[in-house]
Amino acid sequence: MLYDLNLAWTPGVPTTELQRTLRFAKNLGYDVVALNHTVTGAIPTVPSAVVNPIPLLNNPTSTSPPPPPPSTTTKTTNLSTTVAAAIPPPSHSAAAAALPTILRRVTLVVTDPATTNYRLPDFARAYDVLAVRPANEKAFAWACLSTTEAPALISLDLAAFLGWHIHHRTAMAAVARGSRFEICYGQALGGAEARARANFIGNVQGLLRATKGRGIVISSGGPAGSTGTLGLRAPADVVNLLAVWGLGPERGAEALGAGARAVVVNEGIKRRGFRGIVDIVKDANSGDKAASRKNKNSLLGGGKAQNSASTTPVGRGQKRKNGNATTLATAAAESSSSAGGSNPPQQQTLSKRQAKKLKLEGSKAEAGAAAGGKQAR
Repeated sequence: MLYDLNLAWTPGVPTTELQRTLRFAKNLGYDVVALNHTVTGAIPTVPSAVVNPIPLLNNPTSTSPPPPPPSTTTKTTNLSTTVAAAIPPPSHSAAAAALPTILRRVTLVVTDPATTNYRLPDFARAYDVLAVRPANEKAFAWACLSTTEAPALISLDLAAFLGWHIHHRTAMAAVARGSRFEICYGQALGGAEARARANFIGNVQGLLRATKGRGIVISSGGPAGSTGTLGLRAPADVVNLLAVWGLGPERGAEALGAGARAVVVNEGIKRRGFRGIVDIVKDANSGDKAASRKNKNSLLGGGKAQNSASTTPVGRGQKRKNGNATTLATAAAESSSSAGGSNPPQQQTLSKRQAKKLKLEGSKAEAGAAAGGKQAR
């Protein structure tokens, strides 16, 4: 599966244009797409409920209206009217099936970590993916080392001049905590200026040098509107483009697939699992186990019912009155063998303890015989 975890969303985007961009991403081969809501400015310090404004497009309980059916021309003839009435308009479920899996993401632009640190859990509960964009060196060190909750993505504005050096230890500490660095190739495409493109290439090479190509996630970063399709590229084109800038093809394919999937899975476990560590899922073999347990109980019950007659107590000098043919045959065989009949006696099986005891006695006898032979000499 291929992932694009950054498709910029704004509240004024029409639903039809948004669905058109999502369908184009699905045709390119992306199975999971995240709509990104960027929060800029100072975050309110008053603890209030965080509202997620991104609509649920591929959810049957979504409040967004379904896409309008295609316009059809009404014919005056009875045959054309009958044919037009027989063709049903496309349903909302069919339109949702053509869309990729849609996640809702928030990106917090951080300038002062002191006012943002304790609000991260609130945003994490309201969105599917949490990302931070540090605006200075202090915020970058905080995002990599000392956040209360490790962000899923650290998205830098690579098209701007950062003003600080990305150190290897700081970047790898963030990767060890579970965070991933995001590269949005859309910042260097389209109508990007020459200076912004040069900054982007230099910052990408510096990030790849610091991380050695590990912990990288590649996203488009394009708008989710009418011009969003211009910023999307096919996965093979993205891998070749990043290979020119210094990321190997293997790392590039991993950044679009396994690396992005790790981000989605970890974020899901944080919200579903116990303390973000243990995730309880349904056992696939639960039905088979229940059936086997039922069969085992039925077999045990049948055996008890069958052997109920043979478990009656027998006193001294009394005979068994169970009528079991196997018991009678065994008793007859034992009596015939004890009387010297033609049937050979059955070999008695020894336990491990008895076998060990016999072996020990045999070794003692051999040692005694050896000692007697030496004395005779």
